[in-house]
Amino acid sequence: MSKVGITIVFPVKNEAENLRRAIPLARDLGTVLAVDSDSTDATVSVAEELGAEVLQFDWNGEFPKKRNWVLRNYDFKTEWVLFLDADEFVSPEFVDEVKQAVESTAHVGFWLNFENYFMGKCLRHGDPMRKLALFRVGAGEYEKIEEGNWSHLDMEVHEHPVLNGTIGEIKAPIEHNDFRGLKHYIAKHNEYSSWEAARYLRLSTQINRTDQKSEIGNQKSPQSGFEWDSLTDRQKNKYRNLAKWWFAPAYFVATYFLKKGFLDGAVGFHFALAKAIYFYQIRLKILEQTDR
Repeated sequence: MSKVGITIVFPVKNEAENLRRAIPLARDLGTVLAVDSDSTDATVSVAEELGAEVLQFDWNGEFPKKRNWVLRNYDFKTEWVLFLDADEFVSPEFVDEVKQAVESTAHVGFWLNFENYFMGKCLRHGDPMRKLALFRVGAGEYEKIEEGNWSHLDMEVHEHPVLNGTIGEIKAPIEHNDFRGLKHYIAKHNEYSSWEAARYLRLSTQINRTDQKSEIGNQKSPQSGFEWDSLTDRQKNKYRNLAKWWFAPAYFVATYFLKKGFLDGAVGFHFALAKAIYFYQIRLKILEQTDR
């Protein structure tokens, strides 16, 4: 099968089992590159056995993190780059649509849609998952956040690419299905919630100090600044309201009822509740840092 000009980048750490499935599915799109963070399992050997090039990335706690480091330092031989997590599995329909899209488009990037699995079940309703993860090499990079060692995450998780040009959409979904269970899910989201709280506090420092309020219910929104200006409308709405008491329950109501998460049965309820708890944990971590 012919391949298009795409480099598929898997940023990984201890992902041997997921890579055994993910790499063969993605190979028909082009060249596969695994960027590892000193895995202690068979990640490197599995990737190499499946024909992927492997790079090692050691983060020093400063910008850039893993994806931006690849964009800045790797000598791409293709026009396009696709970032996939090891638990994201492409379908033949996705491969065909991407091939057609990148061969004749004026867009510089594409939004990707996902089928999200939770507790072994595909969620057909609730809050949809989308990422901007396919774009032209050189069209931009992930938003710059000077973390200054306040994060332990060496890869861009909630950062998004800031691109110069128009954005399209690939409709065929990618399967997002991590097989490591709730223990891994909860541990991962504990790290994510700490990152979100720290970033909220960083964005809040853009407010004029004389206007800041320490009480969460009376906080004002972050004002203009490079990081704030680069956020999507969805991100801006989140950070305006993330520390408010009603944000987590409102997310549950919107996801479970308005977006019909209840149609996914008990798992739909569990997922909506887990995400609401995640947002509430972010609020508690913000309170912990601001109410002393």
